[in-house]
Amino acid sequence: MDYENLVVEMRRLALEAGDKIMEIYGQDDFEVKSKSDDSPVTAADEAADAIISEGLRAAFPDMMLVTEEQSATHSAKGDTFLIVDPLDGTKEFVHRRGDFTVNIALVEKGIPTRGVVYAPAKSRMFFTQADGQSVEEIGDFAKDQLGETKAISVSNPDNSALMVVASKSHRDQATDDYIGKYGVRDMTSAGSSLKFCLVATGEADLYPRLGRTMEWDTAAGHAVLNGAGGAVVRFDDLTPLTYGKEDFANPYFIAHAPGVDLKAG
Repeated sequence: MDYENLVVEMRRLALEAGDKIMEIYGQDDFEVKSKSDDSPVTAADEAADAIISEGLRAAFPDMMLVTEEQSATHSAKGDTFLIVDPLDGTKEFVHRRGDFTVNIALVEKGIPTRGVVYAPAKSRMFFTQADGQSVEEIGDFAKDQLGETKAISVSNPDNSALMVVASKSHRDQATDDYIGKYGVRDMTSAGSSLKFCLVATGEADLYPRLGRTMEWDTAAGHAVLNGAGGAVVRFDDLTPLTYGKEDFANPYFIAHAPGVDLKAG
């Protein structure tokens, strides 16, 4: 894989998709439909998916592609592939909370190695460079030219005073009970894959997810966290979370800075 070209393409497609999402976000009204699992889908999900999937297929025609909005791709088998969630945090989008993201990632041998997470309503973009190091881009996000970037890295946490990030839309008692096992200084909530990025930048130390997610929800954020020195492990046995699983469904997991003294579930 030509990582230089991949990063350029992923970044550009994320920005183009973000423009389309914000165009629809700015409308007075937009239709919200329900998928078979009762999760919401909007014209923004579908338009962003078309931009990204067409771009990736043109640039990398021989690479397996999995995308949330195209169910035909969900039967693909392999451990090396591109994976897309064109609009993660649709509930945040529908309720106009801004915590939604565009997510594109490369998985190699079951590990997310390159990814981009773009939050267009918050003007924040995180991605892995060709060398695997994660950065946050600062600037006006020109599509044809990379702006100023700063390297990001996980915190060196104080286990008696951790900063925990949890889901805005999926918080439950089991999550609160697990968080209660730690010495917590403060908690914040965020939607979508931004939670991985908050751990990647050191703004949070720990993100436990005791709920259903799919690989397209997590791969790009996981790649960004990997490139910032962090890790994502399964909740049940604390082994690394891998990709290319049956139906692309994830178990419960914990994203963390390596200095966090993880507790058993």
